[in-house]
Amino acid sequence: MNLLEKVDFYFQNQLPFVLYAKPNDGILQGVFQKDATLHTFENQKGFVFASFYKETNVVFPLTDSEVFQEEIIFNVEEQTFNVEHTSDENAQKSFENLVQKAVSEIENGTFTKIVLSRKIELSQSINSIKSYQNILKKYPTAFRYLWFHPKVGLWMGATPEQLVKVKNNTFETVALAGTQVFSETITWQEKEIVEQQLVTAYIKNSTENLVESIQFSELHTHKAGNLAHLKTDITGKLKSNISENDLINALHPTSAVCGMPLEAARNFILESEKYNRKYYSGFLGEYKMQEQTNLFVNLRCCEIESQKTILYVGCGITKDSQADKEFIETENKAKTILSVLRY
Repeated sequence: MNLLEKVDFYFQNQLPFVLYAKPNDGILQGVFQKDATLHTFENQKGFVFASFYKETNVVFPLTDSEVFQEEIIFNVEEQTFNVEHTSDENAQKSFENLVQKAVSEIENGTFTKIVLSRKIELSQSINSIKSYQNILKKYPTAFRYLWFHPKVGLWMGATPEQLVKVKNNTFETVALAGTQVFSETITWQEKEIVEQQLVTAYIKNSTENLVESIQFSELHTHKAGNLAHLKTDITGKLKSNISENDLINALHPTSAVCGMPLEAARNFILESEKYNRKYYSGFLGEYKMQEQTNLFVNLRCCEIESQKTILYVGCGITKDSQADKEFIETENKAKTILSVLRY
């Protein structure tokens, strides 16, 4: 059976699996765990699915899983049934109030930047296989995944952001921030440039004691689906006594999903967002598989339940943020997943 058929079999039998494709890669990969045990991630080789904060970090260990790969073949029906979403006025007012509260805290010096998020609940389930096929086709430059564990749930996403890639003590990561709808004539505002610079500075400060060397690319525009972001590519070499886990712990959560200073921003998020992010803005990917670690931040994602689908969206807040524009940004980000969802 092909990987999509294997996924259907595993889901029907409530067994853990993940399908994923790396950015700009035409190969679909699958990790299929042999039983329904929930393995907590420590440093086992395998596919990791980690939370934003204090949920169980799950791993499908290579020692207990089968790994397959095949070429991506697009076979999506032309007749499609889109999932509808209408902006909720109460949700908009609530989120804009939260943004204004955060801006006040920034002005008071509590933190310099924070990333606020919200969830959008759709009162219908979806066809996860057809939707995932759409993701594979529509977002070739993203990390595209469909992940399931019976004790955690079913998640799907197309994230544009690498957390870190490590091989032979060299690493790659990115500073990604600032968002607007993509066009060929983009102009970036000061607010967006500052937001991105804060992320770059956070990564530099977080890793300075771990690295022998580090290099930063020129700031450039990165297209992700219908959106554009500001991006700096970062490469470096780890000190000989530093492990992948040391680097992961230093980077996660980055200020691109939390804020800075970290603790003050995270405390505000936990107290004020009024919902549990779970695995949204956590990270996922290969840990010491194929002689490398290759992890991505869990953005542009949704959680699929039997009677509803939950989308998770967020945006970076600085002192110059305008609440109504930040809400619009979250609506634009929601379209990344909304546009591929099918019954």
